[in-house]
Amino acid sequence: MSFHSFGLLPQLLALLEKSSFREATPIQAGAIPAVLAGRDVLGIARTGSGKTASYVLPILQNMSGRALATHREPTVLVLVPTRELADQVHHVFQNFVAALPQMVRCRAVYGGVSINPQMKALAKVDILVATPGRLLDLVESNAVQLSAVSTLVLDEADKILNLGFQSEVNRILSLLPKKRQNLLFSATLSADLSQVQQVLLEEPVVVKIEPESQDTELIEQVAYAVTEERKGPLLRYLLREQKMKQALVFASSTFRVDAIVVKLCRNQIRAGAIHSKMAQQTRQITLRQFKEGLLPVLVSTDLLARGVDIEELPYVINYELPRSPKDYIHRIGRTGRADRSGVAISLVSPEEEHHFKVIQKKMKKRVPLIDTGEMALNGF
Repeated sequence: MSFHSFGLLPQLLALLEKSSFREATPIQAGAIPAVLAGRDVLGIARTGSGKTASYVLPILQNMSGRALATHREPTVLVLVPTRELADQVHHVFQNFVAALPQMVRCRAVYGGVSINPQMKALAKVDILVATPGRLLDLVESNAVQLSAVSTLVLDEADKILNLGFQSEVNRILSLLPKKRQNLLFSATLSADLSQVQQVLLEEPVVVKIEPESQDTELIEQVAYAVTEERKGPLLRYLLREQKMKQALVFASSTFRVDAIVVKLCRNQIRAGAIHSKMAQQTRQITLRQFKEGLLPVLVSTDLLARGVDIEELPYVINYELPRSPKDYIHRIGRTGRADRSGVAISLVSPEEEHHFKVIQKKMKKRVPLIDTGEMALNGF
């Protein structure tokens, strides 16, 4: 479906065309008309399907010609689970705001950085993108008021709830006007999200892009049976033997992420880490270097499993399996995007083999285990 069919502003259409976006994705085709009409929306589609633009474009369209924010009172609030997603959503808004005939001010706020510059920046803000904890800190400091919010967006809503933000989200909801437009976007429809949407959304338009299992069709999945102590050498062997110029490696804890990076660097393989215990500026620099191809290997917790778009990523490696099959899908879904193929590699220890069978069953796809017992890994 062409973006011209939605009746968007000529300035927005011109910017879309300049950016080579001419056809709306399925989630955009379903959500944009509903948001433009002022309806509540529940949008379910995988990361990378265009969810952000499906609310950014109609929100900006609806703001055009209206009176904008007064002092420290945004009219649009977007809640996100991570700092990286906050930056990404803010970047999308900023790209399209530049095309509008009137000035619309968008700000992103999150923890891990000094709160004082954020407090100053909120003197004039129309669209606020925020993580729940930092937003409440700013509210308590009287740096921002939520009484004028007319549109609320929960992006990666299920992830927000999974990370334990539900009590904070409830506090935020209590500060908002009761009459407002509510938009929930998520990669999956969890039980927690079902309960929230029943309370939060009023006669919503539901846009659900199915099925998730087909999202892995462009991904070549490979699994290696390997003992825990040989995972490190095998990882280094694969990175070198397959000449991987860009690989995203997932581990289950911040401690393991750091340990993997140390070992890679000691073996002359350039690598960086991203996890929740790192300073935000360091995370931003590392992610930017990886996206630009300046850093060949990025090791992360599930912090980067969703909500962050890395274009044309060729390799994803599961150093350790995630806890749930859904998280496995989200991890490997970082590759094989935008009709481009990718490779997802899993290093499976004997203790993880049963769990890997469960993942395959849920995924409805068999991934044979390659035995590495005879593989010579000395020197790696």
